[in-house]
Amino acid sequence: MFRNFNIWFLSSLLISILVIIPIFTVSISFFEDTSRYFEILKNTFLLEYIFNSLVLLIGVLILTFFLGVGSAYIVSFYKFPGVNFFKWALILSFAIPPYIYAYSLFACFDNYGTAFTILKNLFGEGEYNKHIPKFDGMFGLILSISFSLFAYVYILARSSFLYQSQNLIELGKNLGFSKFKSFYSIILPAARPAIVAGLSLVAMETLAEFGAVDFFSVNTLTTGIYNAWITFDDLAFANRISFFLLLFIFILFITENLSRKKAKYHQTTKGGFKQKEKIKLYGYKSFAAFTFCILIFSLSFLFPLSQMLYWTIKFPENLFDIDIINLLLNTIYLVVLSSLVLIIFALISNYGNRVSKNKYLNTLSTLSISGYAIPGVILAVAFITFIAWFDDNIIKSLGFLSIKKLFIGSILGLVIVYFIRFYSLAYNGIKSGYEKINYAVDESAYLLGYSKRKTFFNIHVPFLRNSLLFVAILVSLEIVRELPITLVLRPFNFETFATTAYISASEDLLEAAAVPSLFLILIAAFFITITSKHILKEKDD
Repeated sequence: MFRNFNIWFLSSLLISILVIIPIFTVSISFFEDTSRYFEILKNTFLLEYIFNSLVLLIGVLILTFFLGVGSAYIVSFYKFPGVNFFKWALILSFAIPPYIYAYSLFACFDNYGTAFTILKNLFGEGEYNKHIPKFDGMFGLILSISFSLFAYVYILARSSFLYQSQNLIELGKNLGFSKFKSFYSIILPAARPAIVAGLSLVAMETLAEFGAVDFFSVNTLTTGIYNAWITFDDLAFANRISFFLLLFIFILFITENLSRKKAKYHQTTKGGFKQKEKIKLYGYKSFAAFTFCILIFSLSFLFPLSQMLYWTIKFPENLFDIDIINLLLNTIYLVVLSSLVLIIFALISNYGNRVSKNKYLNTLSTLSISGYAIPGVILAVAFITFIAWFDDNIIKSLGFLSIKKLFIGSILGLVIVYFIRFYSLAYNGIKSGYEKINYAVDESAYLLGYSKRKTFFNIHVPFLRNSLLFVAILVSLEIVRELPITLVLRPFNFETFATTAYISASEDLLEAAAVPSLFLILIAAFFITITSKHILKEKDD
């Protein structure tokens, strides 16, 4: 046992414990005494929070399934004009956080908004407002989140569709199935694991969403947590609500795992894998496929981008009202620092698991990657709760100075919570690279006299450089978009594009929110464009 207890094992152990602490903190805090506000909430709005969260989740899952699976099927199985463009352009929706989409949706269709202006310029004066649909409340929220997140389903479903065997398609033909029946009875079940995985990611992000939910004034568990902390300054109150949201997450995990165990998935036939051939579309079928894809691309990416660009051009003074250089430097600073920390420790943890081969460490590592499933607002509140407890019960009892200012409202605290939230992305990204390194490589290196340290730095790290680059880009994208963690834990007067856009929108200054939103979209689109070649590879590329 003690042979495996080396520096690598210890590092991996400490990382795993760090990520697990918030879950433990929220769970324990639920049983602590809280203020009268929780009793008031329980008797008034708690059921509303739970009901709204459930309605939102169901609505988003249905719409993202339709958008993601539909677009993935079309670009994977058919050839038509623009298909090579759409296969990567459809993931640009990731560049639009739900809260920015919400700003765009509301601004365009609000009274005397962009839609009104367009109609007025085209047809002159008129009472257009009564004919313009309003997208607000729960309906607007579902649309905002769905068009922002459907790419999770699209990417995973497309990957599964691309690698389905032609044998499956021919089986449907031999059975006399129509294209629809083949899709429903053969193709879709074969892709079920990937689709379920995509929908699970959508569900987690939906439950974690704060900006769009708060903007549309829909009371969910997420906004309840934030208000408990900010409005009532009551950590115990916030943790009580956080516990209910965690239950949602765990129920989701259990349901997803049970469904996977019961499912019977496609196995390659004895005849071997046969490359799937894309069907060339002509006439109205080609037009229909193109129209479907361009419509989704336009609604998910071009629409919010155009709205933010329109406001930036219409109100150029907003460009000078914010310090763009400072916001850019702050954003880059957080991205670089957090990415380095995540990559370094994910490397250490992966290698620690590799050389230790300890089943307990593997269990802890599995638990540690659950941080991504926990909403950012819960992690932020749990972190503050733990630091406050540790400071009051440990640090002060030993006679040391308070450490609260070191971790709360500081860059250090912000980076730590980023680490917990996005550790799974870094860990799994590097793990996928490690799976390509045969253990025989390590054994050969040891026979040549290489130490574990030298093997790590001279062999593993160079081999993993593509995986490390991919992880860096993916983590950077998430940090640029992240709102609730940054909002709660950032230092005083330390703003990013995300927080600046949110603050302007919360003050009903949507025009002012356009500039930081536009820059956020452009930065995120840049990262996505670079990443797309890694996550959208085809066999014939």
